[in-house]
Amino acid sequence: MNELLLVLPVVVPLSGLLLALMVKRSHALVSLISLLSALALTLVGGWLVWLAADDVVLSGQMANWAAPYGISLVIDRLAAVMVAITGIVGLATLVYAHRQPMPADFLRDMQLFVQGLLAGICGAFITADVFNLYVWFEVLLIGSFALIALGGGERRLAGAMTYLVLNMLATLLFLLAAGLVYAASGTLNMGELALIFRAGEATDGAWLGVLLMLVSFSIKAALFPLFGWLPTSYHVAWTPVSALFAGLLTKVGVYALIRMVTLLWPEPGVVHQVLLWVACATMIIGVLGAAAQTEVRRILSFHIVSQVGYMVLGLALATPLALAGAVFYLIHHIVVKANLFFVGGIAARLTGSERLAAMGGLYASRPLLALLFAIPALSLAGIPPLSGFWAKFVLVKASLDVSAWVAAFFILLTGVFTLLSMSKIWNESFLKPHPQPAQLLAAGDGPRGAWATVAVLAMITVVIGFAAGPVMDYAMAAADQLTEAPGHLALIVREGR
Repeated sequence: MNELLLVLPVVVPLSGLLLALMVKRSHALVSLISLLSALALTLVGGWLVWLAADDVVLSGQMANWAAPYGISLVIDRLAAVMVAITGIVGLATLVYAHRQPMPADFLRDMQLFVQGLLAGICGAFITADVFNLYVWFEVLLIGSFALIALGGGERRLAGAMTYLVLNMLATLLFLLAAGLVYAASGTLNMGELALIFRAGEATDGAWLGVLLMLVSFSIKAALFPLFGWLPTSYHVAWTPVSALFAGLLTKVGVYALIRMVTLLWPEPGVVHQVLLWVACATMIIGVLGAAAQTEVRRILSFHIVSQVGYMVLGLALATPLALAGAVFYLIHHIVVKANLFFVGGIAARLTGSERLAAMGGLYASRPLLALLFAIPALSLAGIPPLSGFWAKFVLVKASLDVSAWVAAFFILLTGVFTLLSMSKIWNESFLKPHPQPAQLLAAGDGPRGAWATVAVLAMITVVIGFAAGPVMDYAMAAADQLTEAPGHLALIVREGR
């Protein structure tokens, strides 16, 4: 049973993709299969979280190849919750896109590519081998590029090319780094690398390879100063695609950073000091970039950059509480950020524009939408008792515990600027009158699935806020597992290494 559970996060979306391809002439069947596949992935993720909460760590080798030579898979607390959230956001994306007024072929292709993307993301979360992490990065790069470019148009293709070039550069750098690490250490198994680095036996070549690997992950996570590709590409994609990307793609890079740094350097060191300053710069530069924007999705795209800084800050502080804060922030932010993009899409359709100057009147005409925006927006800014408040509170507490006053200052300052940015969207899109009231009144509410999606995600945000205690307990246990690495090290020990 454990072997089956290990592969289900990848098998489920890949099976959905293959089945959908077999019936691709029927758009209705493709839609049904895609929705059921995403629902199944969500249920698998929930099952894995339930097992992980009982301290069950799944680990194994595919096809009975002994570690470190075969394909190693590990699902611990962090991997389990990331698979579950991937399923939730994937399902939300497909429900939101269902019955949208787009060409049938466009919707079909989008659903197919989403399945491939989900498989790549889940594969990256559960792999315990550097080369296979590279393979899954390639899979999700192909799917994500196709989704950005879907529909064509000069603006969309330009953004897609920017995205492709920078992410391909990061992937090639990752491949080079993997080659250096293998040449220097003779292995790419994460558990065996952890034993080598923790014992102080890593050569200069292995160090160089791993550091290049971290640079690659930093590009994919959109850390300062390597974030420029994100604000120029995410906002050009179709709204459900943008929301999916906003919730998940940069978090794959963050996840890879957290996994590799905690495996190789469980104690604070030079790498953590560098990441600390990078995280602070990412937070403040991202939020200042958002303040200069005049389109909803461009504002939200810069906030992705800013919020990634919080997660990496928790990693950089390297205390159990800080790591737990990073895990909590990941859980909170994926839901909140995807939902803000979803709400922004509904607002843009109702007002006829994404430019703040051309929007307005939504509070008076659609009060429910105003509420559904306010919940994730206030959570993003860290207003109690929503999930974002607890995530920021934990990181501030962790910073003060180690006298990282500068980090605590940047957390609070970025939170203030985030609130100002959300207030800017609120004032321009919801409070001020619409420049053409007749257009707003004539716009229909659109597909009910889109409204249901943002309502459910807003509810999840509220639940995380009010159930912060159990979520934090889970995050603390996940933080302990990150440094102890029971699943990764067990594979090596089991083979007598």
